[in-house]
Amino acid sequence: MMSNMSGVMLKILSTITDQITIKNTVPQLHHGAVLAITTTLIIFLMMILYFSTKPKPVYLLDFACYQPPNTLRVSPSNFIEHVERSGCFNQESKDFQEKVLRRSGIGNETFLPISVHEVCPTPSIKASKAEIEQVLFPIVKQLLSKQRKNLRINPRDIDMLVTNCSLFCPTPSISSMVISKFGFRSDIKCFSLSGMGCSAGILAISLAKDLLKVHNNSIALVLSMEAVSPNGYQGQVKSMLLSNVLFRMGGAAILLSNRKIDKPIAKYKLQHLVRTHTGSDDNAYKSVFQHSDDDGKQGVSISRSLIHVAAKALTINVSWLGPLVLPYSEQFRYGLSAVLRQVWQSSFSSSSSGRQLTIYVPNFKMAFEHFCIHAGGRGVIDALEDSLKLNKEDVEASRMTLYRFGNTSSSSVWYELSYLEAKGRVKKGDRVWQIAFGSGFKCNSAVWKCISNLDSSEANTWSDIINMYPVEVPEM
Repeated sequence: MMSNMSGVMLKILSTITDQITIKNTVPQLHHGAVLAITTTLIIFLMMILYFSTKPKPVYLLDFACYQPPNTLRVSPSNFIEHVERSGCFNQESKDFQEKVLRRSGIGNETFLPISVHEVCPTPSIKASKAEIEQVLFPIVKQLLSKQRKNLRINPRDIDMLVTNCSLFCPTPSISSMVISKFGFRSDIKCFSLSGMGCSAGILAISLAKDLLKVHNNSIALVLSMEAVSPNGYQGQVKSMLLSNVLFRMGGAAILLSNRKIDKPIAKYKLQHLVRTHTGSDDNAYKSVFQHSDDDGKQGVSISRSLIHVAAKALTINVSWLGPLVLPYSEQFRYGLSAVLRQVWQSSFSSSSSGRQLTIYVPNFKMAFEHFCIHAGGRGVIDALEDSLKLNKEDVEASRMTLYRFGNTSSSSVWYELSYLEAKGRVKKGDRVWQIAFGSGFKCNSAVWKCISNLDSSEANTWSDIINMYPVEVPEM
């Protein structure tokens, strides 16, 4: 599109210039005047080209996170009792799940869908669809009816719909279920992403962003969740039992726009989105893997090497994100340390001491005021806190989200942003870094800038209990 437009403009410019320089047509123009007119035309056409190809801004109008009813709450003691009574697990598997849960950082208020509350539940399409409807329908209704700054969107105003749910992909699709429920237009552009893991929420934002680049004056609705109902593992393989302990019920709805008229009512503007996929490495590819065990029981295994794989993916992701967000001083210090380490290794590769220079870790707090790290588990949050040199308050939103809601997969970064808003910490001009990890293995980053004065008293999924947080999570 850009090359075609440039070609047309060059032809126009060439024609105009030829006409101006024809002596018999405009004999009164001197060489200086011709040059001035030509220069003016070039500048004018370059301005047209610039503004016509400039990326369209993507605004986050608002978002909503699902708050399950208290009847679906499952405390650690309830979970352990359920495991004991199910009859699905041997003693070693029971003890393992209890041990992991005690160390997970998950608290007393997480939720599971009604079908999983059954003793030794039987997965079914009916139960899975019921969970989809229970999570997504209320938050879509809540988001479209919000009154903040006169934000009220009619379902027929939605131009694009992107849904993501990794482990449940029904026919008709989840996006079709939402369209049927809310009566979206027949020309809506809809997409259902599956099999993309916990990082799919930012992937869905990326797809919506690309759609908004090419469709003017449009609104996109993004829905992120994971279906827990069909994915409980009832075998004895420890790496596959981890998902039983960590994953919980949740979901988020996000409303995006590229319309200029929506800027005054938008909360955030998308500044950067960087995606990293390390699937060409077999170790990374198999670190989170859905398969059947030797007894034919299906589940998702989580490898012991997950933290190492995530760290490698994050390093690659940050190497692309850093130059976009870090001040030059931090980039210089990082680059210098990398060069010195390379020189050291080349000069002393045969040294028996094995001593290595460490690469300088940039201070990302100079680029961001807030961090939303995927609440995949205590180990993931601990590892990023250490590797990025963050403090406890920087990862508070992630720890509290894991404690109250568990691992809600792709929606966890939105529960974290909701926590920060409820605490009144996000101010106009602040930058937020959302970091998500997912099977494949993927690491994705989204950077948002707050462009509005947010009201911390505005109701969200944390409002009823925010004064009780943060809580002390026992170290085990």
